[in-house]
Amino acid sequence: MLLPIIMAGGTGSRLWPLSRQLNPKQFLKLCGDSTLLQQTLSRLDGLETSPPSIICNESHRFMVAEQLRQLAVTDASILLEPAGRNTAPAIALAALNAALNGEDPVLLVLAADHFIADEKGFQQAVQAAEVLARKNKLVTFGIVPTHAETGYGYIQRGASLPQQGFEVARFVEKPDSGTAQDYLGSGDYYWNSGMFMFKASVYLEALCEFRPDILEACTRAFQGGSQDMDFVRVDEAAFAECPEESIDYAVMEKTSDAAVIPLDAGWSDIGSWSALWEIGEKDSEGNVCKGDALAINTRNSLIHAEHKLVATVGVEDLIVVETKDAVLVAHKDHVQDVKKVVEAIKNDGRHEHMNHREVYRPWGVYDSIDNGERYQVKRITVKPGARLSVQMHHHRAEHWIVVSGTAKVTVGEKEFLVTENQSTYIPVGQVHCLENPGVIPLELIEVQSGSYLGEDDIVRLKDQYGRT
Repeated sequence: MLLPIIMAGGTGSRLWPLSRQLNPKQFLKLCGDSTLLQQTLSRLDGLETSPPSIICNESHRFMVAEQLRQLAVTDASILLEPAGRNTAPAIALAALNAALNGEDPVLLVLAADHFIADEKGFQQAVQAAEVLARKNKLVTFGIVPTHAETGYGYIQRGASLPQQGFEVARFVEKPDSGTAQDYLGSGDYYWNSGMFMFKASVYLEALCEFRPDILEACTRAFQGGSQDMDFVRVDEAAFAECPEESIDYAVMEKTSDAAVIPLDAGWSDIGSWSALWEIGEKDSEGNVCKGDALAINTRNSLIHAEHKLVATVGVEDLIVVETKDAVLVAHKDHVQDVKKVVEAIKNDGRHEHMNHREVYRPWGVYDSIDNGERYQVKRITVKPGARLSVQMHHHRAEHWIVVSGTAKVTVGEKEFLVTENQSTYIPVGQVHCLENPGVIPLELIEVQSGSYLGEDDIVRLKDQYGRT
């Protein structure tokens, strides 16, 4: 059986304002009723696979766990990267984890933020790649190009191999438009998808040969790690010393055992808003509309409305995206520059690149409805059976008004229930806890007041999710 390795790191800054640092594109429902991560996992249905291993950033661990729970995936391994070190180290950690107990599975390495329209075509390519991977080939998937794209690296194919595969003649960097047109015309080049398949041992041996420094650092990090609830942690200090390198540079461009399987299955890395427009369902005027959108005399545009009516009149080739705290308006030909907006937000000391107004926690979600100099109002939703940490605040008091459900509240030594249309008060410095003992979501309004209202004024004394 194959062992799926799903790489769920990255921030997807070119899809701002939907994609944020703490809620990036792989966890969003950009094209369908499930997130890109969930679509990646569902795409494996019908293949013979072991329980998947997800590699993600520490700050995304509870989001990954929740999205797995929604799919009823209970046996996955979640491997936490304490810092981003690119794909070669991340896959090395996954291979080391997979090789425990002397096993040597074939790894199917996938990105969590890709879209593939033809799942059957994808699975056929995977089955073809497995034949080569079991013969100790390091296999990559080359996307059959549909146009002269300058935003992707390319793979030139060499001699033919069994199962519609080819030897890799060379990897090439992103070309200029003329070179890309030549590649397209030759028929010998594929887009580099960033998806791979190989035995765990074959990858680790290749790292040992070409980048022993990466293998050594990852081995020390993995051996110094620990199991934390559903998460596999590695040693942070050891991993911090690991060089940052992609698998292409570290291994694939150096090995003589690289093979490529062509993939023609409606693939997109959804790397920009224009890419999302290209794969979206269009109306008669070429518009892709989601949410409460009204397009008058509008052509070839993408309009994404999250919370308000968004109307456009007499425009074309635009990207318009509305969220609770930001609006983006861009021409389709300049969507790559959205990253510059994110950089400007960072440089200005703002927060809109980090998270949405709605912030997800392992116990549920909160939405910052309003705030002023000495107050803040949040709408809090706590999942059934979930419990916030036992905590206190040095600078703020809190009022809780239950909107629906039942809250189990602990204040100091007192424990009591608060039901709909009831409220309670938490003084400054008082140890307290909130729990949902019911079977329906608990919704409440929290009014904070005090001299400082930052999230870092939370002193956690006990937490069932292992947060400090």
